[in-house]
Amino acid sequence: MDYRIETDILGEKKIPAKVLWGIHTARALENFTVSGFPIPAPLIHAFGEVKLACANVNFRLGFLPEAVFLPLQQACEEMRQGKLDEWMVVDAFQGGAGTSTNLNACEVLANRALQLMDKTPGEYQFCDPLAHVNLHQSTNDTYPTALKIAVLKELQALEAAVNRSQEGCQSLEKEFAGVLKMARTELMDAVPMTLGRTFGAWADVLSRDRWRVFKASERLRVVNLGGTAIGTGLGAPKKYIFQVVEELKTLTGLPLARAENLFDATQNHDVFVETMGMLKAHAATLMKISGDLRLLAMGPEGGIAEIELPALQAGSSIMPGKVNPVIPEMLAQVGAQVMAADQAVSWAVASGQLELNAFLPLVAFNMLMSLDMLTRSNVLAQKKLFSGMKANQEHCAAWVLKSPAITTVLVPVVGYQHASEVARLMKEKGLGFIEAAVQVTGMDRKDVEVLLSPARLNQLGFDTPETREGKGG
Repeated sequence: MDYRIETDILGEKKIPAKVLWGIHTARALENFTVSGFPIPAPLIHAFGEVKLACANVNFRLGFLPEAVFLPLQQACEEMRQGKLDEWMVVDAFQGGAGTSTNLNACEVLANRALQLMDKTPGEYQFCDPLAHVNLHQSTNDTYPTALKIAVLKELQALEAAVNRSQEGCQSLEKEFAGVLKMARTELMDAVPMTLGRTFGAWADVLSRDRWRVFKASERLRVVNLGGTAIGTGLGAPKKYIFQVVEELKTLTGLPLARAENLFDATQNHDVFVETMGMLKAHAATLMKISGDLRLLAMGPEGGIAEIELPALQAGSSIMPGKVNPVIPEMLAQVGAQVMAADQAVSWAVASGQLELNAFLPLVAFNMLMSLDMLTRSNVLAQKKLFSGMKANQEHCAAWVLKSPAITTVLVPVVGYQHASEVARLMKEKGLGFIEAAVQVTGMDRKDVEVLLSPARLNQLGFDTPETREGKGG
């Protein structure tokens, strides 16, 4: 293999001749052989945008010669488009507050620019990773800024995906509006309701999750680019500091703003904890819905089986015909993983010391992983779960009519004592609700059936007193 020799403060090192990374990346590859997880792609692409904004401003202010700027500009464009991902090779778990990621990006951009200049990678006298690509920057302002851009864009994708899940539930709410079923509290029979109400409740909680995701963007838009090492802007010209965030805002199309207190924005990252809290809330929603779906679909012959989930794959290597609720099970596991990620992010942010937080790579990995998993989960939930779900209407009604708990609908009409007598008769004689109610109360069969109409069950309370006699507690 052909090599080139590169030098840093620790000495010389052989670097494979054709790779676009350099000595700083090579040392990181040796030091952080830990997880095998790559840098999240959204963070790489965001780094391309940050570096492009910095290069544009530095060129405009006369700090970069055109011969360097033009190929560097194209290299940055390629990075933001994902064309240089293969060269971002350092481990996601790294020391140095993200320095290895920043240097990896700087080296890749410099060497790609050299290729565009018809030069050889490593000829840094023509385009240097630090002197040109990292000009007027620090890892400490570029890394958190790139992370916020990546999170903001992933939040947009998640919001759209949650909206799809919400719409899926709203569609089923309408479709199942007339399906009578038994409600259950503490897993025990409660009162009759409609299946549509179940999906309506899920649609509402998903709506709140979507709103939380949207609101999380407000604080993330404030970045510390231009603050360099600790927030003083040391090593950067004032004109650059005042222009670079505006340039980045234009490039990304995001409503970015430079932090008023760059010291605060450099060392304190509570906004990531807040955002993860919102992601955790959505994870809890997915776990709740997935658990409910598994209960409602259980059986089908030996369980509740009020709904039928789409059959997606064989469920057993030994039991022929078995089909498992694989999508709800996946959603539950994603929810649990996001909750674990929330703990990791909280620890990382809390562990920052003095003017810098050394643990942002842990924040980046867990946040971007969580966002990607939640987005994919919602897309799959709508595509493979809500869009193909069916109601077992007859089975739902059968559970209602055989449960003594249904007698609650009689309480406003005949009172607690008469309703209790109906329940007793159902248990002792094995009668259905309608037969027992007619026998105990003397009501007409049609009047009893009206009490179970979806329209009546979906209304909020009743408008006028319905009690006839024997009203109980």
